[in-house]
Amino acid sequence: MTVSSHAVSTHGLRLRSGSHALRSTVELLSSMRFSISLLTVICIASVIGTVLKQQEPLGNYVNQFGPFWAQVFGAASLYTVYSAWWFILILAFLVVSTSLCITRNTPKIFADLNQLKENIRTQSLKAFGHRAEAVLGEGPEAAARRIGQTLVQGGWKVKLQQRTTPDGEGWMVAAKAGAANKFGYIAAHSAIVLVCVGGLLDGDLIVRAQMWLNNKTTYTGGGLIADVPAQHRLGERNPTFRANLLVAEGTQSSTAILNQPGGVLLQDLPFAVELKKFIVEYYSTGMPKLFASEIVIHDKETGEKIPARVEVNHPARHKGIEIYQSSFDDGGSSVTLQAVPLATGRQASSKVFEIQGTIGGSSSLTNGAEKMTLEYTALRVINVENFGSSGSMGATSGADVRKVDLRHAIDSRLGAANKTRENKELRNVGPSVTYKLRDAAGQAREFHNYMLPVKMDAGESSPALFLLGVRETPAEPFQYLRIPADEQGSMEGFLRMRRALADPAQRERAVQRYVRLATPADRPELAQQLAASASRALALFAGPDQEDGATKPIAGLQAISDFMETNVPEAERNRAGEVLVRILNGVLFELLQSTREQNDQKPLPLDEKTQAFMAQAVLSLSDAHHYPAPMAFALKDFTQLQASVFQVARTPGKNIVYLGCALLILGIFAMLYVRERRLWVWLAPAGESLDSTAPGKGPESDAGSQATMAMSTNRQTMDGGKEFEMLKTKLLQVPR
Repeated sequence: MTVSSHAVSTHGLRLRSGSHALRSTVELLSSMRFSISLLTVICIASVIGTVLKQQEPLGNYVNQFGPFWAQVFGAASLYTVYSAWWFILILAFLVVSTSLCITRNTPKIFADLNQLKENIRTQSLKAFGHRAEAVLGEGPEAAARRIGQTLVQGGWKVKLQQRTTPDGEGWMVAAKAGAANKFGYIAAHSAIVLVCVGGLLDGDLIVRAQMWLNNKTTYTGGGLIADVPAQHRLGERNPTFRANLLVAEGTQSSTAILNQPGGVLLQDLPFAVELKKFIVEYYSTGMPKLFASEIVIHDKETGEKIPARVEVNHPARHKGIEIYQSSFDDGGSSVTLQAVPLATGRQASSKVFEIQGTIGGSSSLTNGAEKMTLEYTALRVINVENFGSSGSMGATSGADVRKVDLRHAIDSRLGAANKTRENKELRNVGPSVTYKLRDAAGQAREFHNYMLPVKMDAGESSPALFLLGVRETPAEPFQYLRIPADEQGSMEGFLRMRRALADPAQRERAVQRYVRLATPADRPELAQQLAASASRALALFAGPDQEDGATKPIAGLQAISDFMETNVPEAERNRAGEVLVRILNGVLFELLQSTREQNDQKPLPLDEKTQAFMAQAVLSLSDAHHYPAPMAFALKDFTQLQASVFQVARTPGKNIVYLGCALLILGIFAMLYVRERRLWVWLAPAGESLDSTAPGKGPESDAGSQATMAMSTNRQTMDGGKEFEMLKTKLLQVPR
């Protein structure tokens, strides 16, 4: 706490009776050092609550800190700092301690306001830093009245005193200015009390009290809100709460949710909120720049329907409850997904089917004896990605280290502050769906698939790619399987090629096609050797056929690499590898052409576009072996239904906090910018100077008076010295 003068004590109340422990406790609790310690702890806790995300799912903390520290932080309630029992207890102690400080010091401050200390000893004026003496041409009484009148006109509070000293009679002029500095102490410390009281009223203290006194408990189950028992609900007359309300378009709700440690409480509202329309606008980066809700408030008591619009920082109000626009979510959009079989085992299904679901819901699936649950997690209609060289989806640029561009180097480091060194190419790649596949043991993987093929490179020949993302835990980034789109913009061409690769008969036909085209007419004896090499390469790339549930085999380019390291001497690996990969690419191309013929499609021409498609197809066929699910689900159609997330709050402590903030601003301003000054002028008949030995201060005529002026201030500043020089000139008529 700020000490503004000697009238304010840093010690606590000192009882004259009682035990030593009681006296020590009261003195500590009411002392400023204890208040400062509590305020420091609250500041540290607030920093923790700001840095550490509050009220996140426990799994997020486990992924971030590990099981041990996640449990330790949870035991200390660091995930709910502002509603933790120890935080509320510290606030309560701070209110009591600061209130006692104010109670103890306020009477002293008010008493000091009326004391001008005119009884100060005249000899004490010599000890002040600001001191001046002068001989005035008027008598002591006349000079005192003139000086007093001048100070009153300048806003000083003045008192005149005639006194008799051992050296004779004289007049003392005592003045005081800047009393608002003391009121700044009262205002600033009262502000701390008001802000803490407002925080306690608007925090979880009232809710916790209802849970203790009314036997309310948190709810940890699921099901319909209407079926939740009364012991998990708070009444409409709850004096303070801050809860979340999710309302989908075309629906209404009158029950909000209060998140509590270990569960939730339901808050019944005296009205229902109906969401007529949700509005969202986006920046070019894909971030929302505006989201608002057109709502209708249905009053339960009167039946009145009140239309309103809720935007960020523009809440609606009804019956003392404010409705804020917090965020938005999916309101139960319906999606149609198409199963894309990717498994190649003997029992893998090649059947393509469609399944419909609702975001937030789930469907049961079977894959032979294996049972899985498909959980529809999220639908995103807009996905803006950065395809620049530094973006997350951009290709890695190949910088030419031999290039020296001095102008580019200088421009990248100089210029306006808003200049960025990152090249951004933002594109909306269309809708995407996120889902989870959960097995019978409860283990789940998360998948994120884009609806439309995405063209990653700017070249005309590069194919568009279907992106199928997967990750094991929410803490990991998605890893994408990139499937090239055929000329019809679908992945069917790739899927036919993958099914043919898993069929030994299809592989053999592709090998024969390749051998006929690649064997020179003048050397037919090479056909058998070339067929053996091609068959071997294609079989390695396809991988061995396995039963469902077996360990995934080594296949793709990894199988080719392992074969070369095992069977080819190191000196010959580069040349043999180039030959084997060339043979593999040729056979795979013939495999693709064979599948097109079987599907009554024209053969692909040998151009750059076909080469680019084949290059990506080979990589995709190799990576598909690592895809952890037997099928992927592509988004075929959707009907979006949005929902608005409101924060509904009844905050009686808000006005108290506002008042506290205003007092805090005024108090700090008064303590920092208002200086308390005290001024004394002792006027004695000429020849009775306090320091008669000083040069130029010898005995004077009885018609005049000897003036000694001194000034004190609570802070030594340059302004204090300037003000004293100005007063010396004005009051004593001494030139500066």
